[in-house]
Amino acid sequence: MTFLRSVLSLVLSWTGLCSVLYIFSTGLVAVVALWTVRLLLRHTWYSHRLSCFSKPQTRSWLLGHLGKMQSTEEGLQQVDDLVQTYKHSCCWFLGPFYHLVRLFHPDYVKPLLMAPVKDELIYHHLRPWLGHSVLISNGEVWSRKRRLLTPAFHFDILKNYIAVFNSSSKIMHDKWCRLVAEGKTNLEMFDHVSLMTLDSLLKCAFSYDSNCQESPSEYVSAIVELSDLATRRRENILHHWDWIYWKTQLGKRFKQALNTVHRFTRDVVQKRRALLSQQRETETQLDVALTARRSKDFVDIILLTKDEDGKGLTDEEIQAEANTFMFAGHDTTASAICWTLYNLARHEHYQEKCRQEVMDLMEGRDGQEIEWEDLSNLPFTTMCIKESLRLHSPVSGVTRKYTQDMVLPGNRTVPAGTICLVSIYGTHHNPTAWTNPHEFDPLHFDPSNKMSQASHAFIPFSSGPRNCIGQKFAMAELRVVVALTLLRFRLTPGVNPELGSSSGRIRRLPQIVLRAEGGLWLQLEPLNRVTQKEQSDK
Repeated sequence: MTFLRSVLSLVLSWTGLCSVLYIFSTGLVAVVALWTVRLLLRHTWYSHRLSCFSKPQTRSWLLGHLGKMQSTEEGLQQVDDLVQTYKHSCCWFLGPFYHLVRLFHPDYVKPLLMAPVKDELIYHHLRPWLGHSVLISNGEVWSRKRRLLTPAFHFDILKNYIAVFNSSSKIMHDKWCRLVAEGKTNLEMFDHVSLMTLDSLLKCAFSYDSNCQESPSEYVSAIVELSDLATRRRENILHHWDWIYWKTQLGKRFKQALNTVHRFTRDVVQKRRALLSQQRETETQLDVALTARRSKDFVDIILLTKDEDGKGLTDEEIQAEANTFMFAGHDTTASAICWTLYNLARHEHYQEKCRQEVMDLMEGRDGQEIEWEDLSNLPFTTMCIKESLRLHSPVSGVTRKYTQDMVLPGNRTVPAGTICLVSIYGTHHNPTAWTNPHEFDPLHFDPSNKMSQASHAFIPFSSGPRNCIGQKFAMAELRVVVALTLLRFRLTPGVNPELGSSSGRIRRLPQIVLRAEGGLWLQLEPLNRVTQKEQSDK
């Protein structure tokens, strides 16, 4: 006891405190020095291994291209310059921290997208939001979840969703007609279309009628904020470390929006779980047989499905998949619809050709609803949709990192641990893969055109053929919404009220999904008014 008191008195004395602080500071300096040396050695090693790839001009040997990657219109134009100069790939250093190979040619993209190994550069920032879902998981975890979720996108289930796409589109179009009657013909598309795709998704996947198109949606506002904050975090290298980011004002805003999104999804899943439990308690054996045969919603799949070992998804996994499908299922589709309508508004002759195709299809019908069988009978409209997805891809890029060296064409080797940034935008705008890549030309997707048939030349929604889960859902909704919109409205480029005049060429905004700075504005004119005016003029 006396010895312990002696030690404490020595430590707590001024001389003792100075000694402790000296030892601590010396240890801290040594740790920082070792970390710095290790970082510089790693940077030197990667610089040497990646010398087989062309490297754009850097700020310095150490800083590399730090600060040059932008999520703006200028950032996309920068990608155009890289593609024009380097054709297939280049290396890119974000200081000594991240070593990237940027790829924008189908032949280089293909070998890297055949395996679903995601990197943490982008996906780490989405993990608090989307958890370990099929979108951002790897290896066996990804394979298991994909096997469990694939039945939710079977054609037999998608057929039942067509009626929902029709009804949700009609709600949006009726709202547009009311606004036009009030003299509001100039509308921002993302506001309306995002609510419509969310409405469809909730009804299709969760059997939940939210009435979100007629009332403000806190959930959609939170989704937009999360997308913006995740993009801004990616651009600030210091915010890549959680212990820094969560203490900033942006990090606190992210958590607040995150709580809104998780609460909304959790409530939807819990209501569906309670309904399924109630149905099981009341149904007879005959009902059980009928239930087993009927088509299940997405939420039924994630709540009831089991793997070959009889294990289902945990509550945490269910929450992650629900959040992922809620976001990816409505936000990417909304972006695709908006840009398709924008491109058709800018090209009146293509718009009229699509409209005539839809009118010919609907001729002789009493109602104005698209049916499942109609989807394959809209070839030119589908070509225009795909061309818009090429020109304005909802997702501009994805990242990969592998545990072993990857050999690319030209005997170029990507060393293990290197981040591969697969530029979907760059691939879709690569002049060696597409003729006139910056022009809207539906003939790019003519069946006789070999460009669109090339493997990995067209990857609009995801990271390649193996990860195409949900694309059938999105393409079905796209065709229904675009066809019905053209049947009911004539579209022309709109005016951004903040600019006070026609905005001319839209400034693209590549966040998690592609948006437009200041919104995407179109001028709407109901076709019945157009017809009446033309008849009166005659």
